[in-house]
Amino acid sequence: MLMQQSASFCGAKASFSLPNLTLRKPATFPLAKKRDLPENSPTEQPNFSLKISNTFLAQSAIAVFSLGFIDAGYSGDWSRIGVISKENEDLLKAAAFVVVPLCLFLIFSLPKKSED
Repeated sequence: MLMQQSASFCGAKASFSLPNLTLRKPATFPLAKKRDLPENSPTEQPNFSLKISNTFLAQSAIAVFSLGFIDAGYSGDWSRIGVISKENEDLLKAAAFVVVPLCLFLIFSLPKKSED
């Protein structure tokens, strides 16, 4: 339901409608409810979990770190868009000669089996 209002400005009359906020119901939001399923229900979905060893995660993180040095030092993109200066790019290029072999050594020296 709309309420009619009128106003005058510099001798000209204008009318406009305002919504009647007192007649509105408070907002309600539906909540999702989980259905209770019996314990031995055949429709129950199996629980799949992704099991990744801590060693593999560490090796992946070291590899990404190493690739970051290569990308920042040799691509030229970072200095071109102004993220790093040309001098810092040259420094990263020189540091990549030390960091990348060190990272490769760490990746291959981590134990193959990890106790979780």
